[in-house]
Amino acid sequence: MSLQGKTCIVTGAARGMGKAIGLRLAEDGANVVLADINQAEAESAAAEGKKSGLKTLGIAVDVGARGQVQQLIARTVSEFGRLDIMFNNAGINHIQQFMETTEENWNRIMRVNALGVLICTQEAAKQMIAQGDGGKIINTASIAGRQGYANVAPYCASKFAVISLTQSSARELAKHRITVNGFAPGVVDTPLWEQIDREHIEIGETTKPGEAMRNFAAGILLGRVATPEDVTGLAHFLASPASDYITGQTIIVDGGMVML
Repeated sequence: MSLQGKTCIVTGAARGMGKAIGLRLAEDGANVVLADINQAEAESAAAEGKKSGLKTLGIAVDVGARGQVQQLIARTVSEFGRLDIMFNNAGINHIQQFMETTEENWNRIMRVNALGVLICTQEAAKQMIAQGDGGKIINTASIAGRQGYANVAPYCASKFAVISLTQSSARELAKHRITVNGFAPGVVDTPLWEQIDREHIEIGETTKPGEAMRNFAAGILLGRVATPEDVTGLAHFLASPASDYITGQTIIVDGGMVML
């Protein structure tokens, strides 16, 4: 299960779930690039890893800009010699009632959450194919990619797209010994949920801080929301040789909210 000598990129890794995943993989022996649109926070996350003796590097990237993704991969290969694992984790959300959803909000979310996964998968696969010995691509989906919610329609659509892209790319890349899988978290206590909670209040769906998260958490069989660390075990498994015979799958990790 060791990732010693492997090189991994995690996008959306400046904080929250992406940061937790990146540092866990580094602890498991991988060289990890923590990539994020916020350069200062990406570098801060990488510095935190380095203080613990981990091989981490922070790089800025806009996952919806192909040129920047190409530069990210080129720098990763320049620093560490190769790319073995690509974690497409970058994602955004913005609450709007379904009938109030704007084209601007739709396009912004789809650009990062769906187009970003397409671009990063394509560019990572090109590098892995050139290396000639396979690789792993792992996508962050969501339970919102398994069922729709009225006030996050663009986000749900983007995460349905992530699951579809996971299956499509798995079919295409299997011949190159590249596996593509995803995981679908439920409610995870991260800065993104703090934003979602505020926006629920702004549109009048809740009245108190923390109420939106508590409402969603009421359906969790295990009785609590997830922490970022609750997903790192699955992330490690999907990145490790233990998952070599799994591809095209999206595994739900939500404490028992959605059962499919």
